[in-house]
Amino acid sequence: MLTVPGEPESGPRDGAEDISGLWSTRTMRAMFAAVAGVVVVVLIAVGAMQPPRSEGVSTDRLGPEQGESVADYLARARDSLNGTDSAERWALVSFTEYQTPQRLPELAGGLRIGRVLYQVPLPRVQTQLVTVQVPATEEVVLRSAEDAAWQLLDQLRRTVAVDERTEKITTVSVARLREGCACAVGLIVRGTLDQLRNLAARNGVRAVEALPADAVAGAFAVVPLLPDATGVIGPAPDDGPVPER
Repeated sequence: MLTVPGEPESGPRDGAEDISGLWSTRTMRAMFAAVAGVVVVVLIAVGAMQPPRSEGVSTDRLGPEQGESVADYLARARDSLNGTDSAERWALVSFTEYQTPQRLPELAGGLRIGRVLYQVPLPRVQTQLVTVQVPATEEVVLRSAEDAAWQLLDQLRRTVAVDERTEKITTVSVARLREGCACAVGLIVRGTLDQLRNLAARNGVRAVEALPADAVAGAFAVVPLLPDATGVIGPAPDDGPVPER
């Protein structure tokens, strides 16, 4: 067989080159896996030092708990106003009596109102709590009962199956709210601790409970202390007749 000078001879290869290439590939894969493992460990360590940001879930809450005595809640609300810092915070104002929309600006003591809470009082009949978001204008606060009525009516229209009693309760509640009834049970206001303490001392105010200064607007639950609540907080009776209007 002729051999061309300067070119490798044809024929079967030794095999050493293939084995060497195989070991080289395996070595590179092992090194890559080791490096990747180190990167994963580093990322885990960084994640442990820097926990993921909250998704906005909040446990902040204003108002009495089920099973809590009214006396204990009133004491807890007073304790929430302790402090000397000047940061503004959200607070729940609970009333001594059910109030009309016209009295709300006065009861807020000049503080910004963020929400108005309505619940139409009917003897031994459970009615729905309605929360109305309001911007910082007195005009919107004064018409908040009408907005509460629209919320109830819209909910009734969108509900597929409603029993006769629930429909009647809602209808009566809407009618009374539109008439400007004394049905407001509380406010969410914003102010400093000094302002909130002064507010708690005003006539017509039963309690003021403040959240921490870092609480986010709209990210906390609210259950007002109803004006006629006494003893221990629990489900209201619902065995009374629903009035016609």
